[in-house]
Amino acid sequence: MRNRVVMRYSACFKQAVIQELESGRFGSFDAARAHYGIRGTFTIQRWLKQYGKNQLQTKVVRVEKPGEADAQRALRRRIAELERALGQTQAQKLLEEEFLKRACRQLGQEVEAFKKKSVGKSSTRPLRGEGREGAREGG
Repeated sequence: MRNRVVMRYSACFKQAVIQELESGRFGSFDAARAHYGIRGTFTIQRWLKQYGKNQLQTKVVRVEKPGEADAQRALRRRIAELERALGQTQAQKLLEEEFLKRACRQLGQEVEAFKKKSVGKSSTRPLRGEGREGAREGG
C-alpha cells in the first residue's frame, strides 16, 4: 500500500498567493499553481473565496424578463407535481403486482401462466364466483 501525501498550507501562505494573484504577478491561477507546485486544480479558487477580495472570481449575471422568474417557479412546481404523480403511480403498480402474486398463490397458479391466460380478456368481467351470489340473494 502506497502512502498518500496530503499537503497542508498555512493561512499566511494562502494569503500571500492570493495577494500576488490580485497584484497581477501571475496572469492566471494555473501560473500561480505551477510556480508554487500546488497540485489541486481548484485549490487557489477556494483560497480566493476565503481570503481574496473576489475581483478575480468570475461572476455569473443572469438577466431575466419580468415574468420569466414566475414561469420558472411554475415549471418547478409542475415538475414536482409530476414527480409526485409518478411516485404514486409506481407505488400503485407495486401494490397491484403484489396483489396479483398473492392472488395467484391462493389460486395455486404461477403469475406468468395467469398473465398468459388473461391476455386479451376484458378486465371488467367479474372473477369466478363473484357477482352470481349477489344476484341470487337480491332476487
